[in-house]
Amino acid sequence: MPLPEKGQTWPPIHPAIRSDMEDWAAWFSANPDRLAYRYLNRPLDNQRYGRNYPLNRPSQYRGGWVGRVARWFWGEPTPLGEKRANLHMPLARDIARTSSDLLYSEPPALKAENHETQERLEQLMDLGMKRTLIASGETGSALGGAYLRIVWDDAIRPGPWISMVHADGAAPTFAHGDILRAVTFWTVLVCDGQRVVRHLERHEPGLILHGVYDGTEDNLGKPIPLEAFEETKDLLPVRQLPAGLEKRLAVSYVPNTMFAPDWRDLPGAAGLGTSDYQGAETFLSAIDETYTSWMRDIRLAKSRIIVPAGYLMSNGPGMGAVWEDREVYAPMNVPPTAEQAITENQFLIRHEEHRATIEELVGKVIRNAGYSGGTFGDDSAGQAVTATEIKARTARSMSTRARKAELAATAIADIVEVLLALEASGMFPGVSGVEVERPDVDFQDSVQDDIKTLAETAQLLQQAEAASTEVKVAMLHPDWDEQEQREEVDRILKETGRLVEDPTTIGADRPILGQEPPDEQPPGSEPADGTAAADPATED
Repeated sequence: MPLPEKGQTWPPIHPAIRSDMEDWAAWFSANPDRLAYRYLNRPLDNQRYGRNYPLNRPSQYRGGWVGRVARWFWGEPTPLGEKRANLHMPLARDIARTSSDLLYSEPPALKAENHETQERLEQLMDLGMKRTLIASGETGSALGGAYLRIVWDDAIRPGPWISMVHADGAAPTFAHGDILRAVTFWTVLVCDGQRVVRHLERHEPGLILHGVYDGTEDNLGKPIPLEAFEETKDLLPVRQLPAGLEKRLAVSYVPNTMFAPDWRDLPGAAGLGTSDYQGAETFLSAIDETYTSWMRDIRLAKSRIIVPAGYLMSNGPGMGAVWEDREVYAPMNVPPTAEQAITENQFLIRHEEHRATIEELVGKVIRNAGYSGGTFGDDSAGQAVTATEIKARTARSMSTRARKAELAATAIADIVEVLLALEASGMFPGVSGVEVERPDVDFQDSVQDDIKTLAETAQLLQQAEAASTEVKVAMLHPDWDEQEQREEVDRILKETGRLVEDPTTIGADRPILGQEPPDEQPPGSEPADGTAAADPATED
């Protein structure tokens, strides 16, 4: 399928999907201005996308409960003459960051059987793929998924590398429900009033297509030459992948979940996955409303006094009057019976009620995302806990992490295999390819025991003769690669005298290290004292 024709409505995504992603993106930004803009204009977007939701109604501007329930908290208009005092708790961003940390704080290990391929995989992780995966885990948690794309630019690097694309900047096509068949990315090059210029990059099996379109906010417009912009002048309209990759894509998709419950009836949306915020948007809004109410109590609880009008000092004609804050005042003409002429006014701060409400709402949002409360707070109160206790407290988070790791492992292996094939094809001069191999993606344990506990476990295994030196070294140093672990095993065996060296390197006349010389001589050999050995055939 070629690039789209001119005049097409853009983006070609179902209105419900686009609307939900824009909501999640606003929460992910943790920007109160963006949240207010999004929910103030949400009815307008619904009308534009063809939904039968009404525009602003008079009830939304009423006071009391009628106006309060007419909108979400962030969609309430600020009254004239007042400044917005809404507070925002960035819990949504914290959830996305925690999801990424659980998956990629210790980056997954890419393993291959070929030694040169293994070295190339480790180099690939060190050259930037670690931070790419961290970013993809964070944005995938917020928007429902992320794309891993192979790019190359001779002006920056001599070979290809893997970059990340946000889910709300792509229009995918899935086959058989969840297999990515093609995808179109777009980047806004110019946004000047009604004019919007976009760069489209479409990935199909064996092909990558580029195009630039000059249109409006909701219309793709007409195609213009790639040479018209600095960002696209060096791109080819059509790039064909090398032989052997005719059915492969230079992009893979990492879904946050296996399917999206709210989109399961929409065509082509089954493989997108869904955000960790899905279903919790009202609770996120309620948390901000509770925090705002709490701070309102603090503002209203400031100590104030109420005095008669006669106690105020005039600032002059037309300048009003004030009550000055002084230590000594001139005598006031106050009736003797007016004991309450000056009244103190100070409200209570309902801090316990607000804190309990916020904790309840935060717990519901965290559980909705599939995590344990202990993952977001310190329940140990400063006490030392073992890894077993941590895993028990965060069991729900660990199961969610394992599910996401299964979805990410396939996408990572796909994109790395294609990258190795591109390097081995000779497409990039100066880049030596290695043997193409689909790597095994091994996610590390995000919770590890301290070194004392690991050492005690290794000692017990040694006493029970239930583990080899290789297993114990791997247990104590899981962050080391196989070469480092192998070298450490050799050093331990050499120091303990258990290293068996190759007889061809030490000579056949020398005893093997760690073994005692034999007491009996082989048949037919001479004794050490020089006497002839007895012939076994002549003995009685």
